[in-house]
Amino acid sequence: MEVKVKYLGFGSVEIDGERYENDVVVRGGRVEKRKKKRSKHLKEKYGHTPLSLAENIPWDCKTLIIGTGESGALPVLDEVKTEAEKRGVALIITKTNEACRELEKAGGKTNAVLHLTC
Repeated sequence: MEVKVKYLGFGSVEIDGERYENDVVVRGGRVEKRKKKRSKHLKEKYGHTPLSLAENIPWDCKTLIIGTGESGALPVLDEVKTEAEKRGVALIITKTNEACRELEKAGGKTNAVLHLTC
């Protein structure tokens, strides 16, 4: 399923014509708010709330794109990378601007977690 994605700058993305101003998860073409509460306890250690296995990561894909924010500051824990490898899911971890471009051209079985700030 093709998704039209446009990074609008710090804190904002447009997906299929709808604007989002909070971190999002794209799963099978559907967009939902990233529920990072389960990773919040790690914030002090990493400086930002990292992406950890405690979250509902959209593993039902061949490729998972993780947008790490405007400056790439979102920490992605090694446990996420290890789990992706175990599941045979290719990971693309890059700044959110580039992640949006990758998601738009990916099509097929590609999901994403997009951090919209820092």
